[in-house]
Amino acid sequence: MYDRRINVLNFLIMKLQASSVSQAHRLDVLKTLESRYSDRSGLNRIRLKLKISAWYLIIYFAASLKRLLDIFGAIFGLLIFSPIFIIVSFLIYSHDGGAVIFTQRRVGRWGREFEFPKFRSMVKNAEDLKSSLLSQNQHADGVTFKIKKDPRITPIGRFIRKTSIDELPQLWCVLMGDMSLVGPRPQLPDEVLKYSLAQRRRLDIKPGLTCFWQIEGRGDIPFSKQADLDIQYVDSQSIFLDIFLIIKTVPAVLFGKGAY
Repeated sequence: MYDRRINVLNFLIMKLQASSVSQAHRLDVLKTLESRYSDRSGLNRIRLKLKISAWYLIIYFAASLKRLLDIFGAIFGLLIFSPIFIIVSFLIYSHDGGAVIFTQRRVGRWGREFEFPKFRSMVKNAEDLKSSLLSQNQHADGVTFKIKKDPRITPIGRFIRKTSIDELPQLWCVLMGDMSLVGPRPQLPDEVLKYSLAQRRRLDIKPGLTCFWQIEGRGDIPFSKQADLDIQYVDSQSIFLDIFLIIKTVPAVLFGKGAY
C-alpha cells in the first residue's frame, strides 16, 4: 500500500514537471515533495499513513453527508411536487398527445452516461428541427445550444421552462445516485467532446440540479463562464455551500432570469 502511494506521488511529480507553472516554482514544489516523501523511515511512514488515513476519513464523511442530503432532498421533492407532476403530465399530453417525459443521454461523473429525464417542453419532432436553428445559437462558442424564443417550444413548455418545472423529473436521478442536488449541469455527449482539458474538470463530480451559474443567470451566461463557475464549485464544494446554493435557487427560479 505504501509503495503504491509512493508511485502515485511519483506520477504527480512527473505531471508537475510537464505543467506550465514557472520553472522556479516547479523546482520548489519538486524539492518539497522529494524531501517529504523520499524518506521511507519508520516514523515518516507512520506519519504519512496517518495523514492519508485522516484525509480519506474526511473525504468519506463529506461524501456521505452530501449523499444523505441528496436522498432526503430528492424524496422530499418528489413527495411535495407530486401534484404538479400529475397536472403538468395531463397538460403536456392533452396538447398534442405526445410523450410526457423527454429523455436524453447526458454525461455524468467521470464521463459515465445516464438517462436524463425532463418534462417535454418542445414539439414532438424538436430534435429533427435543431439543425435548421444552429445559426441562431445564443452561445457563440458553439459548445452548448441555447436560443431565445425557440420556435420548437410549446405554450405549456414555455411556462414549465420559465419556472424550471421541466427539471423536476431529475429528482429521480438524484435519488438513484446519477446526479446530486448541487453540481455542474450535465451536458450532451457531443457537447462534452468539445470541452477543453480544463473544462473536463466539471466531470470530476456528479452533475446537479443547481449550481453557481443557475442562480446567476442560467442561459444568459456563456458556456466558458459556466465552466469557470462549475470548476470554482469543484474546488470549493462543501455541505454548507450546497445548502447556500439550494436556498439561493428558490428566488432564481421565481424570477426566471435566463430561463428560456
